[in-house]
Amino acid sequence: MADLSGKVCVVTGASRGVGKGIALGLVEAGATVHITGRTVAEGDHPLGMPGSLESVASEAADYPGRLIAHRVDHAHDAETEAILREVIAAEERLDVLVNNAWPGYERMVENNQFTWMSPLWEQPMWRWDEMIGVGVRAAYCGTRIAAEQMAAQRSGLIVNISFWAAQKFLQNVVYGIAKAAADKMSADVAEQLREYGVAAVSLYPGLVRTELVMRDAAYFDLSNSESPLFVGRAVAALAGAADLMELSGKALVAAALAERYGFTDVDGSRPRPLTLDSV
Repeated sequence: MADLSGKVCVVTGASRGVGKGIALGLVEAGATVHITGRTVAEGDHPLGMPGSLESVASEAADYPGRLIAHRVDHAHDAETEAILREVIAAEERLDVLVNNAWPGYERMVENNQFTWMSPLWEQPMWRWDEMIGVGVRAAYCGTRIAAEQMAAQRSGLIVNISFWAAQKFLQNVVYGIAKAAADKMSADVAEQLREYGVAAVSLYPGLVRTELVMRDAAYFDLSNSESPLFVGRAVAALAGAADLMELSGKALVAAALAERYGFTDVDGSRPRPLTLDSV
């Protein structure tokens, strides 16, 4: 397992799901991890989604690193910029930024109808606003601030959480646009920051056993699924990798990184990497 003692990380949208797993994976590796989210305490989410900053902080206490939680709404540029500047001022460095804030899976059901797979002409316009106007925009906004600091210190890693929808139609047009934007952002940021020794990548999880997936577990084949912490171990492995710059600009699969760097999931298993053909 990577040793990230002394490393400073920011993980956005980490009160539940993949973001929570990434935060815990970095704390497990000994890093100082600042997390953001809108839900401070269990039950605070307006749509009743499970997970909270407080619950993540409680779980993080079992690991050697340090976790600091911040209430941030990434729908507002000023809040995104402020938390990055606050962390940099307090820690005097920033080693890892994980852009995970993503409201795009909220309101999957409206008026008792599952709208995710509805035809393009029936898709609500708010889904564009959530995925592009918040998800992609917040990632770009935070990357701008992080990149300046990382370029100055001549080191760092920026991770954009993405998925195969960037390369293949997966039931929703806006989803594909958002993930393609994340991948292009990673590629172009990597190109611009390469001379400074700063890496940028997209990371594709597999089927992750998040709170919402487990709530609807009857509808999923979990035989090749991953825990949220597994994705965190993938980020930690990247952050500590001697060959990181070789991977900069690429879209990486968490399970393939497990094979490359030798880490496993919490139960000792190693999920099979998905491919463009198998997803």
